[in-house]
Amino acid sequence: MQRPRLFWSFFIFIGMLAVVFTGCQNSPTPAGNTPSDSLSKAAVTPPPVSQRKFGLPVDSFTVIEKTIERNEFLANILELYQVNEPTIALLAVKSKGVFDIRNIRAGNQYTVFCTKDTLQKALYFVYQPNAIDYVVYDLRDSISIYTGKRAVTTRTLTASGKIEGSLYETFKKAGADPGLAMKLADIYAWSIDFYSIHEGDWFKVVYEQQYIKDEPVELGTIRSAVFSHDNEPFYAFYFQSDSTQPGEYYDEQGKTLRRFFLKAPLKFSHITSRFTMRRFHPVQKRWKAHLGTDYAAHTGTPIIATGNGVVIESQFSRFNGNYVKIRHNNTYTTQYLHMSRRAVKRGQHVRQGQVIGYVGSTGLATGPHVCYRFWKNNKQVDPLRQKFPSAEPISQSALPVFDQYKQAQRQQLETIKIEEIR
Repeated sequence: MQRPRLFWSFFIFIGMLAVVFTGCQNSPTPAGNTPSDSLSKAAVTPPPVSQRKFGLPVDSFTVIEKTIERNEFLANILELYQVNEPTIALLAVKSKGVFDIRNIRAGNQYTVFCTKDTLQKALYFVYQPNAIDYVVYDLRDSISIYTGKRAVTTRTLTASGKIEGSLYETFKKAGADPGLAMKLADIYAWSIDFYSIHEGDWFKVVYEQQYIKDEPVELGTIRSAVFSHDNEPFYAFYFQSDSTQPGEYYDEQGKTLRRFFLKAPLKFSHITSRFTMRRFHPVQKRWKAHLGTDYAAHTGTPIIATGNGVVIESQFSRFNGNYVKIRHNNTYTTQYLHMSRRAVKRGQHVRQGQVIGYVGSTGLATGPHVCYRFWKNNKQVDPLRQKFPSAEPISQSALPVFDQYKQAQRQQLETIKIEEIR
C-alpha cells in the first residue's frame, strides 16, 4: 500500500533539519573561542597569590611597621593597639623560653598585624632583633610565641685596598661596609697591631655577604684574607676541621691566629704614649718612667680584656682613677686605668674580648684614654714586645684537606686587584 506523498515529505523535512543542526554543532569557530578552550583556560588560571610577611597573609590585616623608640617597651606599644594588661603580663611569662621581652632594643623594627576595622586591635606583634631573625607574638585567644628567619641568599664577594689612615677609615672612604674592617680587626687581633698600620700597607679579602630580596643585610664569614704590614704578608684562612665545632682562622702553616693575648684593649684607637723608662709626665711636669701603653679614644669606648682571667681588683684610686686588674695565670697580669666606669667586679671570671669597662679620664689624666699595663712574673714589661704561643694548630689528619682549601683560597686572593672594593 502506498503511503501518502505528504507523509514522505514530512520525513524528508525532518532529515534536512537534522543535517543542518549537526553542521552547526561541528562548524569551525574562531581560534580560542571554542567552549572547550574556555573551560581549559579557566582550569589552568592560577588563583591570586596572597602576599605574605613573616608567614602571615598581609591582605587579612591592617599592617603597621615602625621602629622601637627610646624608652619604649613592648607593654606601652601593645597598649596602643587595644591589648590589655593581663594579656601583656601573660605574654611576658610565656616568652621567657623563646625571647625575653627585656631584650627588645631601641632602633630595631617591629610590625603589628591588626584587625581591619576602626578598632585596629593587634592580633600579631613581630619584633626583629636584626635583619634576618624575627619573633612572632600571637596575641589571639591562645597566646603563643615563636621565632623565624627571613629567606636569605649568600654571595661571595671580594674587597681590597691600600691603607689610608685607619683600617676603618679606609673602608669608609672607599664606600665599603665598615663592618668588614671590624671583622678583619678581630681576625688579626693577635698578630697585627692596628694602631701601627700605615700608608703602604694593603689587604685583600674574600668574604660572604647575605641578602634578602637582593638587599644586603648582614656580613657573613670572611673566607680568607691577606694583610700586608711593613711588607710582611699575614694570611688568614677560615677552616672548620670538625663539623661539631666552629671554625677558626689559620695561617699558611695551619697554625691558628688566635693567641694567648690580644694586641690591645681597644679595637680602634691610636697610641699616644708607649712603654718607656723616661717620659715627661703631662700632669706632674717631670721626667719619670711610664710603665704602660696609652691608647686614646672617645669617652665611653668599650675596653676589653686582652686575655681570659679573674678580676683581682676593680676600684677607684687617686692616680689610677677607675681601674680593673686581671690575673690571667701565675705568669701574666694586666691592668686598665682611667676608666669612666667599670663593668666587672672583683672575683669575676672574664673571657678574652669581654668588655670590662669604658674609656674615661678619671685619676691622673689629661684626656680620655686607657693606660694598659702588663706584668710578667711580677715585673712590668712592654706588652707590644712580648711573644705569645698560639693555640692548638690543625690536627695532622685534617692538614691534607686544609692544604687543598688553602691553595684554592690563595689563588682567589691573587686574582684580586689592590684598591678594588666592590
